[in-house]
Amino acid sequence: MAEFVHLHNHSEFSLLDGLSKIKDMVARAKDLGMKAIAITDHGNMYGTINFYKACVETGIKPIIGAEIYIAKRSHLDKEAGVDGDSNHLILLAKNLQGYKNLMKIISIAELEGYYYKPRTDLELLKKYHEGLICLSACLNGFVSEPLVKNQQETAEKRAAELNEIFGQGNFYLELQKHLNIPDQEVLNSKLIEISKKLGIPLVATNDNHYVYQDDAEAQEALLCIQTQNLLTVKGR
Repeated sequence: MAEFVHLHNHSEFSLLDGLSKIKDMVARAKDLGMKAIAITDHGNMYGTINFYKACVETGIKPIIGAEIYIAKRSHLDKEAGVDGDSNHLILLAKNLQGYKNLMKIISIAELEGYYYKPRTDLELLKKYHEGLICLSACLNGFVSEPLVKNQQETAEKRAAELNEIFGQGNFYLELQKHLNIPDQEVLNSKLIEISKKLGIPLVATNDNHYVYQDDAEAQEALLCIQTQNLLTVKGR
C-alpha cells in the first residue's frame, strides 16, 4: 500500500468544531504507520507548538499549516450583509520562510481582517506566498464553492489565479471522501476535470475533525453547541 499522510486536520484549537486532542491525533497517525501529519486549524495557529512537540516526541514529521478564510472582497471590507461570508483554503509551510509567512497571514487576518472570521484575501497571499503550499480545502473552498453552485467559469478562474500565485506544483485540488455528502462526489468529478484542463495536481485528503470513528457523535454534539442546535434536528 502506498504511503499516506493526512494534510487536513482540525484539532481542539478549531474551537467548537475540532474534537481531536493533539497528542491523540499524533499518536494515532504513528499507530497507522504514517511518517508525517499536518495541523490545519480554522484561522489560527494556537496549537502549533504543542503539535510540533508531540510530533517530535512521537518520531513523525510535523507539517505546520492552517485553514484560512478568504474574504469575498478585501479583508478590510466589513460591510453588513455583504462581507459576512468567506471561503476556505489550506496553507502548509514547506520551509522556514513559509512558516514565517503563514504567521504573518494569520496575524493580519486576526488583527485587520476579522469580521465574523479572521479573513485574508488574494492580495495578501500574493505578498506572502513564498514557502507555502496551498490546497483547495472543503466544499466551502475558494474553488469548490462555485463548482457546487455550477459556476464552472468562476471556479476555473479562481483555480488558475491560485496556481499563478503559489506557482506550479505548490497548489493542489483536494479530493475528499465523506459519507452521506452527495455534493462531495459531484465536486470530486468537477475538480478532476479542472485538474486535467489546467494541469493542476490533485491530492487526496479528508476534512478530519476527530481521531476515532466512535468520536463522531461527540463531534456532532460539539457542532450543536457551536450552532445552538439539537442533535435531533435534521439538516442542521
